[in-house]
Amino acid sequence: VQLQASGGGLVQPGGSLTLSCVASGSIFSRNFMAWYRQAPGARRELVASITSGGSTNYHDSVKGRFTISRDNAKNTVFLQMNSLKPEDTGVYYCYALQYGIGYWGQGTLVTVSS
Repeated sequence: VQLQASGGGLVQPGGSLTLSCVASGSIFSRNFMAWYRQAPGARRELVASITSGGSTNYHDSVKGRFTISRDNAKNTVFLQMNSLKPEDTGVYYCYALQYGIGYWGQGTLVTVSS
C-alpha cells in the first residue's frame, strides 16, 4: 500500500485547508483510514479517522472544525480543516490499516501563522 498525501501549506489563523491522500496498491474501500499529526517536539497524535463503513472519530481539539471523508471511487481520503489555529501546526500523516497491517504516507506540513 502506498499513500501520497498533499494539500499542506501556510495559512493564517482562521483559515482553511483541505488535505488529500491517495492510496494505491490496496482494496481501499475496505481500509480503515486516518490522519495523524506531529507538532514540533511532540508525539504523533490521531486527528481523525474513518472506517470502511464511513464512521468517523475526531480528536477533541478538532471536533466541529475538521471533517474527514473518503471517496472510494478515487481511492482518496480527505481532511477538511476549517477555523485553523496556530496549535494545528504540524506534519500531517495519512494512515491506512489493511488486514491488520498499518501503512504511513510521507506527511504534509501545515503551518498556521500570521
